Amino acid sequence: MHISKEQVLEALKNVDDPDLHKDIVTLGMVKDVVVEGKNVSFTVVLTTPACPMKDLIHKACVNAILYYIDKEAEVKVNMTATVTTQRTADTSTLSRVKNIVAVASGKGGVGKSTVAANLAVALAQQGAKVGLIDADIYGPSMPMMFDVEMERPKMHTVGERTLMLPVESHGVKLLSICFFADTNQAIVWRGPMASRALTQMLTDTDWGDLDYLIIDLPPGTGDIHLSLVGAVKLTGAIIVSTPQQIALADAKKGIGMFLMPAINVPVLGIVENMAYFSPAELPDNKYYIFGKDGALKLAEKMGVPLLGQIPLVQSICEASDAGRPAVLQENTPQSMAFHSMAKAVAQQIAIRNAKPQSVEVPAS
Repeated sequence: MHISKEQVLEALKNVDDPDLHKDIVTLGMVKDVVVEGKNVSFTVVLTTPACPMKDLIHKACVNAILYYIDKEAEVKVNMTATVTTQRTADTSTLSRVKNIVAVASGKGGVGKSTVAANLAVALAQQGAKVGLIDADIYGPSMPMMFDVEMERPKMHTVGERTLMLPVESHGVKLLSICFFADTNQAIVWRGPMASRALTQMLTDTDWGDLDYLIIDLPPGTGDIHLSLVGAVKLTGAIIVSTPQQIALADAKKGIGMFLMPAINVPVLGIVENMAYFSPAELPDNKYYIFGKDGALKLAEKMGVPLLGQIPLVQSICEASDAGRPAVLQENTPQSMAFHSMAKAVAQQIAIRNAKPQSVEVPAS
């Protein structure tokens, strides 16, 4: 039986992207179809290298060729990825940044910066180009988490402008408010000063080509948040909480802030940090010392996804203190939880980018 390219494309129309709910041919994800006798090869371009459905789509493609064309065909599927974006109108220095994501929390002490750091490293490990801005003026901690406390961004000239070059660590480009102050001195800035510093880190920096720029915001709601929304078009925001009711009440306020008509930033979802405690000697045991599924219930109530549940494990804190985010540890429960969270974040970004961004205010 002679196999044609047309037959291959027709067969692959039976394979849907599980997130975008359209077939991969219509979505333009199938490239470079080559047929030689019974040997069929083609490339599937995913919307993110962190796609959690990668293996499922690969298997569905092979099965489609075998079922609809020839069960004796030899099928080779090359899976690649190009991160999508909706930021085409931006002509600033951020024009080469595809997605800007804010990580926020309603209150301090919930591990927001730890989540932001591990999210950035996990996305980089999964093949994405990632930048990270530490804009937490109350507790800038990224230089310590990435073991670059003594480094400072270099400067270089682009055209008539002098721009900063981010510090690089663990595959992530990094800038922190910490870099602009004495490491032994408390940072005491009024709102406008902090807002100007954030604007500089955004627009006076040569970030290069980035798939994701993660911004670690201060806890609560305030000037920095409003400045960020006014300065750039955000792809979305992630809210970090712990299971306690007091933290969830503040997380709900944080979600409400981003969904206000004047701000209108999509909420990609909630991350529940310290979701359960697992002792090192009993890693399969889960003790819900702060309550169970609090963020899951809030996510359902607010109509946003639960992006991940991160365990309370001592090694997460130790890893941060040592300048090596916990996601770098191989095959540990915490590493797998962070990788799963990163895939869920990338998945939600791809879904947002596939349709016009609109924000519906959920019932309170």
